[in-house]
Amino acid sequence: MNDPRDASPHPVDPTSRPDPSSGAVRPVSSAPANVPPVRDPHDPSDGPVNAPTPRPAAARANVAVSARFEPQTPASVVPHQPGAAIVETTTPPADTPPATGYAEETGADPYVSRETPTREEDDPPLAMEAMRAVQILNPSGEVSMPRPDRTRVMCVANQKGGVGKTTTTVNLAVALALHGNRVLVVDLDPQGNASTGLNVPHHTGVPDVYDCLIDSVPLAEVAQAVEGIPNLWCVPATIDLAGAEIELVSVVARESRLSRAIEAYPGHFDYVFIDCPPSLGLLTVNALVAAQEVLIPIQCEYYALEGLNQLINNINLVRQHLNPKLEVSTILLTMYDRRTRLADAVEQDVRNHFGDKVLQAVIPRNVRVSEAPSYGQSVMTYDPGSRGATSYFEAAQEIAERGVKEPVSRNA
Repeated sequence: MNDPRDASPHPVDPTSRPDPSSGAVRPVSSAPANVPPVRDPHDPSDGPVNAPTPRPAAARANVAVSARFEPQTPASVVPHQPGAAIVETTTPPADTPPATGYAEETGADPYVSRETPTREEDDPPLAMEAMRAVQILNPSGEVSMPRPDRTRVMCVANQKGGVGKTTTTVNLAVALALHGNRVLVVDLDPQGNASTGLNVPHHTGVPDVYDCLIDSVPLAEVAQAVEGIPNLWCVPATIDLAGAEIELVSVVARESRLSRAIEAYPGHFDYVFIDCPPSLGLLTVNALVAAQEVLIPIQCEYYALEGLNQLINNINLVRQHLNPKLEVSTILLTMYDRRTRLADAVEQDVRNHFGDKVLQAVIPRNVRVSEAPSYGQSVMTYDPGSRGATSYFEAAQEIAERGVKEPVSRNA
């Protein structure tokens, strides 16, 4: 039996729905699924006319993410075309004045903030760093490092590795050079760490101290000026120096090869620092024969004291047989950690044994001292305000004052 309600003068389209205002059947749009249907202003079920068009989930996510990292400015309304991706553009408010001032005056990129560091700020020339170091370490200019009457050749030696020989050599040389002294650094360690710390090329093929020791090349042809540090030169060491110990065995006057090279240098230096390898071989013997003074860095730890007697004995042997003017003039305590009692005990023992030869300045453990070589700088220019820099500055000042009070009688 047919239901009378099924009878209708007009067949009902399954895709249509009745209009609540007129009761008539209004067909539903057959537009593509991704295009929103046209709203009827008289149909309350369609919502308000000005309601925003819903976005796909992916578009909403993109807008949300971009809103977190971009400045929030009013979004301009762009008519949506069927099948096109939803894109929002940002425009500044109508009353925003045009960009003027810093960008126009300097010609800088207006899209780069003034707080963005420029290349000059990120990587200033080493000469500027050197000037800044002097201003920070000696702002009043009252502290002076007087030049000695004679050239002081100092051998920085300790057969124990890791006590701060190279770090001491580099930073003392830079501190003295920044205050008017002419300084030469001779890198006698095959590792070439002093050359690295002074940013001097020392790859294979570069003339180095090996050529002076084995082939009698003049030192003046090997020495390189240190970039950015006036009055400072360096004789680099390459990997070739590793074989010099064996080759020197058969060379005539093998113990005095370096001494002759320094004496034949045509120029005048106030200081010559020789950075020795952590051993007591022929390279170290050459340094002891060439030097007048020995500077011994001592780490403030127990193990640093164990080999000290052997080093002193070797220095005495060289003085008796090869260089009667050699003496231990300076002891520098390094890597001092004031938080430990052991450091205080080591300092007290060293001062009791060596007396006035121990500098009053003590080099503390400082991360800036360790970081500086990786940038090809000394801590004096890398971070002149650090505790490590100020300590080496004080040590250099003591060494300079001692040179004036007790001038060395040997010419270079």
